[in-house]
Amino acid sequence: MTLLVWLSRSYKKISQSAMKPQSIRVEKFRAAQAGSAILILVAFLAADFSFCTTAAASNHYTEKQLAALADRVGKTFWIQEVNGRTPTFLAAAHAGTATFRARAGDSFEIVELVGRKDRNPYYKARFASGKEGYLRPEVILEELNLTLLTVDPLADQKRKAAKQAEEEKKRVDWINAQPWTAAAKKAALRGEPVPGMNFNEVKKIAGAPSRVTKLQPRGTTPEEHWFYPDGKQLIFQQGLLTRIVLDRSGTP
Repeated sequence: MTLLVWLSRSYKKISQSAMKPQSIRVEKFRAAQAGSAILILVAFLAADFSFCTTAAASNHYTEKQLAALADRVGKTFWIQEVNGRTPTFLAAAHAGTATFRARAGDSFEIVELVGRKDRNPYYKARFASGKEGYLRPEVILEELNLTLLTVDPLADQKRKAAKQAEEEKKRVDWINAQPWTAAAKKAALRGEPVPGMNFNEVKKIAGAPSRVTKLQPRGTTPEEHWFYPDGKQLIFQQGLLTRIVLDRSGTP
């Protein structure tokens, strides 16, 4: 602060004596001194800032904090895209290395906390594909619950797909076990029942109808009509499939 005050006073004296020829030489000398002092001050501040930055980077974490960071080893994270952005991973555990972005939907496991001895930690991540990358701990904190999730965002969809796959396998196994002709089995596998099948068989092949109507035209056998969302209509008589109407109008 004293140096800054001196510089300010020197500049003020130069301004006040600008019209006095006898003081120009003296003030020029003082101005030169002030300029040298400014250069020294700038160099000192730059060196001090550099030292503080290096010290902060290398000694930022305490042993207790490093132990807490190590607790994430073994945890799995899932990646989602937010505003067209996903987390950036490092190719190696040091600054200035190449980077890459993970794809939305990918998952990775933190397999190691490297650099702990030097108090310069990086998380080593291994993707399901086997690819490896590195993340600074602060990236985890910044991206957690944004682009990094601790729960698979597609878990419900995957469970639903797995359940559907299991049900389809059971349906296929059941069809192949029936004493039907090869043509009937082939049609059933496509989800197409054939005349002569009963209610239960049709439901297993084509699924439950969206609407059922029971009719008894005068002088004819009672009918039960099953309607499906795709416009298909199945007509039963005495509990057996007799006709299939494929047009969307529902007209037999």
